[in-house]
Order: sequence, then structure tokens, then C-alpha cells
Amino acid sequence: MPMHPAPPTDLSGLVDAFENTMQAIVDLGQTCTARDFDLQTECPGWSVKDQFSHVVGIESWLDGSEPPSLELPELSHVNNEQGAFVELFVHERRSREGADVVGELEDVLVSRMAALRDPTLTVETEVRGVFGRTDAGTALLLRINDIWVHEQDIRTAIRRPGNLDSPGAAVFVSSISLLFPKIVARDASVPIGHAVILDVTGPVVARIGARVLQGPDHRPLGEALFTGGGHDADTASAPVETTSITLSTDALTRRAAGRRSVEDTLHTVHGDEDVARSVLEHLVIMH
Repeated sequence: MPMHPAPPTDLSGLVDAFENTMQAIVDLGQTCTARDFDLQTECPGWSVKDQFSHVVGIESWLDGSEPPSLELPELSHVNNEQGAFVELFVHERRSREGADVVGELEDVLVSRMAALRDPTLTVETEVRGVFGRTDAGTALLLRINDIWVHEQDIRTAIRRPGNLDSPGAAVFVSSISLLFPKIVARDASVPIGHAVILDVTGPVVARIGARVLQGPDHRPLGEALFTGGGHDADTASAPVETTSITLSTDALTRRAAGRRSVEDTLHTVHGDEDVARSVLEHLVIMH
């Protein structure tokens, strides 16, 4: 079953998805009140304003600016070097008004789009990425995922749901799909011979599945289902146990972003409850 809407795969589509997601955050920021900016979000330690500060800080840095040179106070939600680096941009803007941070984001978006629309840019072009130099295609996928998740953090906090059928949403669901075989076979330790299916009811509609085989090294190996490949037909008639988990795009993506516990993730299970719980516990793809 193909995903609908389908995620972009070429450079033009990825750049459009990036712009769509960034513009959605800018539009949200322009409607936020001072009270909205102070609301806490599902992202530990961050208010709505901090979410905007994070996005503008990282995008400004990727656009060529230097990271802030300052000392962070001790913060309970910062527990590694990467988290501390990200927090620098947020802490630098804590004394500023939310509307001012949104205005900065508008300016950064203009500059970023000028760079991303450069006709010489290709998916293979080496660019600065959050985790170091990488190709433009990979960098865009990582930024779309991150920005879209923070957009949803903001929307949840200010109670303005939306953009769950956007290119950014499709990119994030597709990222879950690509990682799902490993999650099932290695992280969740689903037994060999078992298949797990995620039925995503929408607005992004998808069927994501993996079955566990014994690999050539005798370790469990996850095989993706519903890819259109030849193995899908074999799986349909194979005598495997199957556990299906049904949930909405919002429930899936909030869980995969690590924002909600399994208990707080609305879902239904047909099959082995223990298998389903283990998969959902290990479904987080962002930290």
C-alpha cells in the first residue's frame, strides 16, 4: 500500500517541503500571543518561544553564522554534548520577545531559500549539516523531520492542530517506515517468524510492515513489507504470526518523536499485545 500523500524524493520536492514546513512555523508565530509564547510544550524544558528559538538558531547556523559563545546553566533536560550545543541557540534568545524571534526566523528563511534554490545545488552537493558535512538531500531530510516535529510541538501547546497531511508529515512517516524493519527485529526483539504492521489511518495514510527472519549471521533480520517487491507476495501466504497496530498520523508521529508515552498514545492492537508494546516502546526515532 503506497503512502498518501507520498513523500518528496527529488531535490525540488525536498526544498518545497522544507519551505512549506518553515513557512508554517512562521505563520504560527505571527498569530501567537505573549501568553502563547510562554506555554510549555511536550519537548522537555522548552516553551513555545524556545521552539522558535531552536529552529531559527539552527537554521541561522546552517546558513553560515557562528554558534553562540556562552556558558549554559545546569539544565535537567540537557544530558549530552549534542543537546548542550542545541541549547546554546535557545539560551541565547531567552531574554528576547517571542515576536522578535519570529521576525528573525522570517529573515533567516529568506536567506535559506536563496541558498537552497541555487540552480547549481544538487542532492549530492556537500553542505553543512547538523551532524557535520553531508549531502544536501540528507541534510534536507533531517531538517524537514526536525522542523516539522517542532511545528507539531507548537501546535499541540497552543491547541491549533494542523499540517498533518503536509509534505513534512509525509517525510516523517516515511522516515519511520525506513527504520521500521530494524526497530522490529533488533530494537524491539520481536521473535523470528513474527510480522508487525502499522496501519496509519491518516491524514497521512500508510501501511508499514516488517517481518523477522533469521539473517545469514543467525541474528534476527527485519524484512520490509508492502514495498512492492517480490517478497510481499510470499509473505501474504507464509505461515507467520502477525501483530497489527492501528493509530492515526498524529499518534504515530508524537510517539515516534518521543513526545508521548505508549500509555498516552491512542492505538488499537490485533495480535500479540506484548509484541505491540515492545515495538511502540522502541518506536522513537528522534532524541
